[in-house]
Amino acid sequence: MRALMIQGTGSNVGKSLLVAGLCRAALRRGLSVAPFKPQNMSNNAAVTRDGGEIGRAQALQALACGREPHTDMNPVLLKPESDMGAQVIVQGRHVATARARDYARLKPRLLAPVLESFARLRRAADLVIIEGAGSPAEVNLRAGDIANMGFARAADVPVILVGDIDRGGVIAQVVGTKVVLDAADAAQVSGFLINRFRGDPTLFDDGYALIGQRTGWRGYGVVPYFADAALLPAEDALDLGRTVGSGPLQVAVPVLSRIANFDDLDPLAQEPTVSLRMLRPGQAFPGDTDLVILPGTKSTLGDLAWVRAQGWDIDILAHVRRGGYVLGICGGYQMLGRIISDPLGLEGAPGEVPGLGLLDLVTTMQPNKHLSRVDAIHEASGTPMTGYEIHIGETTGEARSRPFACVAGTPEGAMSPDGRIMGSYLHGMFSDDAFRAAFLRQLGAAPSTLAYGARVEKVLDALADHLEAHCDVAGLLGAAR
Repeated sequence: MRALMIQGTGSNVGKSLLVAGLCRAALRRGLSVAPFKPQNMSNNAAVTRDGGEIGRAQALQALACGREPHTDMNPVLLKPESDMGAQVIVQGRHVATARARDYARLKPRLLAPVLESFARLRRAADLVIIEGAGSPAEVNLRAGDIANMGFARAADVPVILVGDIDRGGVIAQVVGTKVVLDAADAAQVSGFLINRFRGDPTLFDDGYALIGQRTGWRGYGVVPYFADAALLPAEDALDLGRTVGSGPLQVAVPVLSRIANFDDLDPLAQEPTVSLRMLRPGQAFPGDTDLVILPGTKSTLGDLAWVRAQGWDIDILAHVRRGGYVLGICGGYQMLGRIISDPLGLEGAPGEVPGLGLLDLVTTMQPNKHLSRVDAIHEASGTPMTGYEIHIGETTGEARSRPFACVAGTPEGAMSPDGRIMGSYLHGMFSDDAFRAAFLRQLGAAPSTLAYGARVEKVLDALADHLEAHCDVAGLLGAAR
């Protein structure tokens, strides 16, 4: 029952993707393998069958392992609500909302549940592949660390350090990390890997050798840029593109300041009949937009104010007057109503604010979070669909008499009388091929030919092939202990 940890010289260097690829490569070697991330910070979450939540990247890695996602795979998840604070999710459950300084004091108490979850996974698999968070070079955060070297030392697992050559300065990234680590932490590192190379990798032979000489660490290869990574669910909002696809159906999505579960959009981005435009601050909604999607958010009230600050509320109302469609998902659904009430001050000062007023609904924020996987029927088409709910707040009002879907005989979501304004708490609905095809058909799109789940599986296999071709996978897996 061995383990290996992939750490990075910084955030967004490709750790999540490399872990997914190594998990699939290990699975294809006949190993029972599981992913693990001690601490993640992301508003892109997945709901597990045991009724908790983990980072979306760990759910993708579980898929690469052929395993059902479990809360043990990501025992600490931080979900930012503001620039200063975040929800703290431990083993799938919300235990606190903490500012950064408060979390620093809380963190030492979290190592025990992290090691507990890791031990359970280790007993259940031949191999656990672990993903670090941020960078071990942030030595100012080393005290009480549970995400990188603090965990690696406590669990005694070997570390592979990944540098991203695409952002430049990769020699300094890797060598500099060795310089700032204390001797015991540096001794935990078994080697390094260079990621996202473009062009002829032999041009980096001298740099690669220099890293090995300066660090004393073994090099496990130079991995070229993997373009099909864009076909896998993204975890970082920085990965959201501006416009994806060139289909005739124009879909516009405002990138909210606390956008959450934006992988809801990934299947639409791959639809050949869709052009998906991600609108950044200061950009107006194009006049030819057919469908506006208001996505999920970690802070409905904060992002409603953000929508108004950008003038997007005016654009959306103009879009509706032109006869366009609007779909609000989760927090976006809450924004569509008349009033959002927060009597306990869960998202700021207690009180209530007017919503966009497109549906006759009132949402009241409540402290209990609703987490569930859902099988439903889409009311407008009668198509079975799947998704998951992850939200606080209860929504009531006259528009609920026209549900978007039906869950076990219970109405879910709401629609306007003409069916053009729609809201639902169901995340992940567009991953369901049958529903997505029916929904797009109602908007006038041509029949869909995309099998989204099968495509993701195919890309995971291609990613494993990519790693096998360009780095020492056997050596990496052999470094586990």
